[in-house]
Amino acid sequence: MSAAPLHARTLAIIGGGPAGLMAAETARAAGLSVDLYEAKGSVGRKFLIAGKGGMNLTHSETRPGFDARYRERAGEVGAWLDDFDAEALRAWAAGLGVETFVGSSGRVFPTDLKAAPLLRGWVRRLKEQGVRFHVQHRWTGWADDGALRFDTPDGALHIEPDATVLALGGASWPQLGSDGAWQPWLAARGVEVAPLKPANCGFDIAFSAHMAKHAGAPLKPVVAHWRDAQGNAHAQQGECVLTETGIEGSVIYAIAPDLREAIERDGSARLELDLAPGRDLDRLMTELSRPRKGRSIGDHLRRAAGIEGPKAALVFEVTDAAARNDPAQLAAAIHRLPLTLQRARPVAETISSAGGVRLEALDAVLMLAGLPGTFCAGEMLDWEAPTGGYLLTACFASGRRAAKGATAWLQGL
Repeated sequence: MSAAPLHARTLAIIGGGPAGLMAAETARAAGLSVDLYEAKGSVGRKFLIAGKGGMNLTHSETRPGFDARYRERAGEVGAWLDDFDAEALRAWAAGLGVETFVGSSGRVFPTDLKAAPLLRGWVRRLKEQGVRFHVQHRWTGWADDGALRFDTPDGALHIEPDATVLALGGASWPQLGSDGAWQPWLAARGVEVAPLKPANCGFDIAFSAHMAKHAGAPLKPVVAHWRDAQGNAHAQQGECVLTETGIEGSVIYAIAPDLREAIERDGSARLELDLAPGRDLDRLMTELSRPRKGRSIGDHLRRAAGIEGPKAALVFEVTDAAARNDPAQLAAAIHRLPLTLQRARPVAETISSAGGVRLEALDAVLMLAGLPGTFCAGEMLDWEAPTGGYLLTACFASGRRAAKGATAWLQGL
């Protein structure tokens, strides 16, 4: 008996973020009948929030450097990018009438810096192409007979599609829909799931009470110094921000995996900040050894080393009076200010999450080995990346890979 034509095959996509929407677009273009289910009242909510400060779509870094941002998952994510990389993403946006530009940091933005016009245009096009959207449909796992279960405004709904793409997100910003509730349902079906952890996150430091007045103050530029799990020393220049509980910001997010792993392993992580990049230790000591001429330590720091505001507050927080009056100790503190990070911020308030469905539980086209016909995509997979467009790019690429896999699988039935 001949196989049913693709347009008669039904694909259910659960999750209306970038991965789910890209899966819907790819599958519909291949001719599948596509239904997309979203727990919230509209799709792309996290996408919109992420774009509030300027929609960072992707990054202009060339490969293989781009792939290396995915750390130990560089090989697997790199395979997704072979199908849909940063340049393909920019071309796709242009197809929606959204031109992009490369900023000074190498990040890629829409020319209007907004997420909403892109999302509106995309959803409109998907609907015109025949994708059926079902909002306020919260997936609650599988029924005993294997059907997909949903809670809806009209009561419980059970469906039995020919194939399914799960694009449920991780556990960051749960108020926008990605709450990680799916973990026990997949684990109960024998799917190996790594615990969801904070990524691109801030860290708590046991600051004294007077540091609270500097919450929100930027530290720029600084050079972060840390060691990875193998004890190798690393350094990265960037910016960070003091918070009510500790520290966060782009340079912290970029090195968060190593810091998080150190805390898991040792109970705390050591981070050192060079507060005066461009001044080596000898120069700092020379400048700080000049006579103070009655000036306060704070004024001396500002005049001699350019250290003031929140940077000066950090120096006072970490050093004692004896160290501040010793040019050698003071220079050493400014050059490598030691901070002890106690814990990562809770995953619910972080930009993204690490962990999720282990890639070893999936085949090359992201189908679950133990659940034929069920594919996974996006942040619910066990990979992580720094901010800067790398997160979004991999979400798009994984959605495309999963939909292509579902199409090929259905063609083979």
